[in-house]
Amino acid sequence: MATIITDECINCGVCEPECPNGAITEGEDFYEIAPDLCTECVGFHGEEACQEVCPVDCCIPDEDNRETEEDLLEKAKKIHPDDSFPSLDELTNETSLFRNPDRKNANL
Repeated sequence: MATIITDECINCGVCEPECPNGAITEGEDFYEIAPDLCTECVGFHGEEACQEVCPVDCCIPDEDNRETEEDLLEKAKKIHPDDSFPSLDELTNETSLFRNPDRKNANL
């Protein structure tokens, strides 16, 4: 599922440079995440980078936009066609929140 930024965002901007996909932009009232670019950092990190740096915990799962680990990895490959990614079977707790038992938001 893509991540969204709630209206509790304080516009600090720390999340924007952390996104490996460039999915986060400054909106009119608060930062926003483009769901078609959000991969929940699958293939990059074992947690969502925006959630890790957000001082007010306003980066949350979008319950209306659920995606599987496989779908998110394929999306990352399409966004970054010149980069190499591990296969689905090679993802670890350091490259996928789905493999991370300490993740903040279970994507079930």
